[in-house]
Amino acid sequence: MRNNTMNAQSGSLADTLARLAATLVLSAAVVGATGFVTAAAADKKDENKVSKDLAKPLKAAQDALQAKKYPDALAKLKEAEGNPKKTPYDEHVINVLAGSAYARTNDFPDAEKAFEAQANDGFTEASELPRIVKAVAQINYQLKNYDKAIEYGNRAIKNGAGDDEINVIVGQSYYLKNDYKGTLKFFQPVIDADIKAGRTPKDQQLQLVMSSCVKIEDADCTTKALEKLVTYYPKPDYWKDLLYTLQQDRSQTQSDKNTLQLFRLMSEVDVLARADDYTEMAQLAMEQGSPGEAQHILEKGFQKGIFADQRTKDKNQRLLDQAKKAAAADQASLPKIEKDADAAPTGDKDVGVGLAYLGYQQYDKASDLLSKGLSKGGVKSEPEAHLLLGIAQLKAGHKDDAVKSFHAVKGDPALERLANLWTLHAKQA
Repeated sequence: MRNNTMNAQSGSLADTLARLAATLVLSAAVVGATGFVTAAAADKKDENKVSKDLAKPLKAAQDALQAKKYPDALAKLKEAEGNPKKTPYDEHVINVLAGSAYARTNDFPDAEKAFEAQANDGFTEASELPRIVKAVAQINYQLKNYDKAIEYGNRAIKNGAGDDEINVIVGQSYYLKNDYKGTLKFFQPVIDADIKAGRTPKDQQLQLVMSSCVKIEDADCTTKALEKLVTYYPKPDYWKDLLYTLQQDRSQTQSDKNTLQLFRLMSEVDVLARADDYTEMAQLAMEQGSPGEAQHILEKGFQKGIFADQRTKDKNQRLLDQAKKAAAADQASLPKIEKDADAAPTGDKDVGVGLAYLGYQQYDKASDLLSKGLSKGGVKSEPEAHLLLGIAQLKAGHKDDAVKSFHAVKGDPALERLANLWTLHAKQA
């Protein structure tokens, strides 16, 4: 990320500075028969014009610039610089012309001095000052002078020259000087403002926030940053990073039921990648009354070639055989279990049968039974039942109903977070 940004910045900076410098030379300096004065000299004070002693070398410098003879221009400017009679305004004009010459020759260190002087000498036109300040930030970023890039970048933003480019310069300058909290403090309001205004936050800004959260080892910050990346840029890598981060967070996997729910989402967005995770998901599904789901996930693992070595293949083949046997017995008994559940005064058994049908990928049947169980009441874990219902409805193609069910998941923070992610996935599907 750093190299790409730096290279892009380097590739365009010389052209940007050259265009800006050319504009400044044209708008701020004119050589006439009576000397070198500003374009608006008639309306300005007498001190805002070049002194007679420096008119000749500065005229020669301007002519050399127009002829693209940059070394000659710089030689004349050094001559003018050494004149003890030069005035503050003479110095300003020297810096305007020198900035153009240095920009044309890609001499960024000397260009920085010339542009910074223009930003602070009080002679630059108010209409041009924001662009000058921005240029100083750009040059210092290129030179890896990150403190000054931040200083002038923030000044540019304050003066109305803020844009996506200057935001990246300031935010990434904080990051590259290892001030990760500064990176977050700068970028988070920028991102929040984009979201509030209905704009899509920039991918690079979100990445810098996420990386800063990782650097300061703030798990909650990291998760929230990844959630924003998944929201606006639903790339498989972002989903993978987010869900494996949640898997490592004990507050999200404090129970086997929640762990299995997380695995379900990982499988759904196709980021389940480790053999052990396929094995654990199958085992949890078996334990929680969903042998069909265990069979399905193991078969998926074999199809994707997840189980690489023979020992792992043998282990999971044995588990698959057990799952198939359990699923066959379970399916044979489901009609009776469903009948018993129908007669039960509470909906917990209906939810259990609905989970079983979900594992067998009979999604409409699962939706009916899960809805029936919730409507009866007396369900041990309503948040889990609503989440399962949403999954079944989504898999059955009823996206709007699924989103409503996901929104109904309340009372368990871990499941609420998963429900929000399922909602996001449903909207992106």
